[in-house]
Parts: sequence; C-alpha cells; structure tokens
Amino acid sequence: MKAVGRFVWLVFGIGAGVVGTMFYLGQPRPAGAASNDRYQDSIMATGAVSVNARVQTDGVWLLDYRAGKLLGTVIDRAQGKIVGWAEVDLRTEFGFVPQQDVHFMMTTGYVTQGQSALYLAETATGQFGVYTMGPGPNGIVIRRHDMTKFRQQGPAGAAAPAPAGLPPPNPMP
Repeated sequence: MKAVGRFVWLVFGIGAGVVGTMFYLGQPRPAGAASNDRYQDSIMATGAVSVNARVQTDGVWLLDYRAGKLLGTVIDRAQGKIVGWAEVDLRTEFGFVPQQDVHFMMTTGYVTQGQSALYLAETATGQFGVYTMGPGPNGIVIRRHDMTKFRQQGPAGAAAPAPAGLPPPNPMP
C-alpha cells in the first residue's frame, strides 16, 4: 500500500515538473538587439556601409544635439580603427534657429546588400530625412537622399488641421 502511494506521488511530481517546464520554456523568444541607442544629448545608430563591394563595413552614426551635428564614420576592419568623421550641420539642413527646441529620432534600415540608410525624423517640425554614408574624395561622406515633411505646420506654431474624418486635437489647458 505504501509503495502504491509513493508511486502515485512520484508520477504526480514528474508530471508537475514536465508541466512546469513547458510553461517556463513556452514559445521560443526571439533575441532582441537594437542598432541604436540614446543618452541625454546624443543618439547613436549603426548600419552597414558599402565602401568596398567585397568587404562588409560597419558604419556608426552619431547625432550630437549640443553641436547640432550629424556625424558618421566607418570602422576599418583590417586595422580595427575609425576612419575619420563626416558631418552634416543639422541647423542648416533642417532650417533651425539657435536654441530652437528640437526632438530627433533616428534608426537605420536595409537599402541593399551591404548598405544601410539612416532615417532621421525631427518630431517638433515634422521633417524627415534619408541619408547614407559612403566613400568620398577625402574619406567618408554623408549624402542626403531625401528631405520631406510627415506633418504640416499651421501658421505661427498653430496646430495643423486634423486629417479628414478625425476630430481636432484638444488644446492643453
């Protein structure tokens, strides 16, 4: 009788262990990796840059709020060193005045084999730019491919009219 009771508890323990393991492991979770990060007044993103068609090269984008600059460089794999910095003056590029309150977001995306694009959005003015990095006459250069607006601004800071079918936004008290 005692042997049957112990056997039942053993089977119950094994079954509970199997069920617990299934719940713990569940569905496989994809690994989450980010190609960009931000800290205080800086944003950094990485992506492939086509410098030589036969060699994969990693590019680094750095947005410096304080200086109002977009910087870019590539890593020389053979030497493990940074190959100079290219820069874009964002005040000129986006038409900002000094001390204007701006808010940038950026990420990289796949364009073609071995080449990424940088997507740069300024959320206060609704401007959006597309950039790539590549070889130039004096090293690395940053090229702008497009600049557009994803939001139209009304006169003198007024909110843009709501799209058709949506109510106008409520003003903050």
